[in-house]
Amino acid sequence: MKITSITPYIVDCFRTNWIFVKVETDDGIYGWGEASLEHRELTTAEAVREIADLAVGRPANDIQALWDEVNRDVYYRGGPVFMSALGGVEMALWDIKGKALGVPVCDLLGGKVRDEVRCYANAWFTGAREPEQFAEKASAAVEAGYKGLKWDPFGSAYLDLEPSALKKAEAILAAVAEAVDGNAELLIEGHGRFNVPTAVRISNMLSNYPVTWFEEPLPPGNLEALADVKRRSSVPIAAGERLYSRWDFVPFFNLQAADFAQADIIHAGGILELRRIADMAEAHYIACCPHNPCGPVANAATLHVAALTHNIPRLETMATDVPWRKEVCREDTQFVDGALTIPNTPGLGVEINEDVLKKYPYQRHNLRHYVGTLTDIRPPDAELTYNKNKQ
Repeated sequence: MKITSITPYIVDCFRTNWIFVKVETDDGIYGWGEASLEHRELTTAEAVREIADLAVGRPANDIQALWDEVNRDVYYRGGPVFMSALGGVEMALWDIKGKALGVPVCDLLGGKVRDEVRCYANAWFTGAREPEQFAEKASAAVEAGYKGLKWDPFGSAYLDLEPSALKKAEAILAAVAEAVDGNAELLIEGHGRFNVPTAVRISNMLSNYPVTWFEEPLPPGNLEALADVKRRSSVPIAAGERLYSRWDFVPFFNLQAADFAQADIIHAGGILELRRIADMAEAHYIACCPHNPCGPVANAATLHVAALTHNIPRLETMATDVPWRKEVCREDTQFVDGALTIPNTPGLGVEINEDVLKKYPYQRHNLRHYVGTLTDIRPPDAELTYNKNKQ
């Protein structure tokens, strides 16, 4: 069974665009992967096409050999664009192999150690600006079944944080903490915003509340500085979504830069790479909690890795999404008592409706983090991604 084509599809999803990757074979079996890279979709799609030049004609079953050779031959390897493209292709190849053998992907990699993984919600706060709005939406998310809520309460700040902005962030946190009343974890997102003293000042404020972690307190690029914040922080630190392979995670672990490792299955290069990073984290007695804010194929692939290890105790899940998500895909997972079930159908357990993709073509979207529209992550008609206890 040989690869005959590799095709990227870019699909608008309001805040950014999904990049789905279809790999086809001469046996007629095809697989879907995902290479979504926020705000760099056109560049990443072109990288997928360049990988296709190296991969077409190769046996579809030679997943690791193909990954190694593509990674070798690109020469200037690593980084978000190339690794996301390679990750999307790799996922699709595992989807093909599972379909060909009639088993879920996790069965090909050792089998499940669990049937579900606990989830925390992102995108539950759409449109909220004031503490009472966050509290109202937090209550709704807990009612929908989520056991954890992640959000960024820091407005449009960058590097420093004015006293008034810190006061408002604390008011938002206090309102959400009161609304959930201990029924959900509180996870605070920094989006790589702050300098070291500001990050430490924020962590001191966060320590007054039952916060599980402070995520990405610093811009990426200096793990020594991140380790310094971790040592001085009053709350646990989570990071790693902007590290792009197992090699990037070596200094992360050696420096003890964070308390939670947040590798992303797309940006780190695919299913096997995420599993390796989760294993590296386990050897350091650090939980791996994958970054997972993208689309349905990446979500399915991450669930398969979570099935393989107890060292992924919680998973990011988008609580709401564009209403056309259910048009675009069919997902073999259910949201039950705050957890997503592991897909059981052959392959990854997600199918993309290719005929629908053209209805939602690429749209340019800019970063919202520093312009005061951070919480406008979904359109007004956004829907729950998963209905409570039933897809």
